[in-house]
Amino acid sequence: MAVTKVSQNGKLVVKVETGVNASGNPTYRLRSFQNVKPGAADADVYAVAQALVNLQQHTVVNVARMEEGNLVNQ
Repeated sequence: MAVTKVSQNGKLVVKVETGVNASGNPTYRLRSFQNVKPGAADADVYAVAQALVNLQQHTVVNVARMEEGNLVNQ
């Protein structure tokens, strides 16, 4: 019994620092970009992320690729 993942949806998530709260701690927001092809190479997704980073008004803290999929028992 081999379990495999069948990718369904993907998105690119950029975490940006938007300011500070009353205590002086940084506040963050997530910017999500939907419909990333499951078969796209990580290097290509990262290159797109870098282009998007250059368009951000706030400081970028992190870039992540998120994927959803179904687990299938074959």
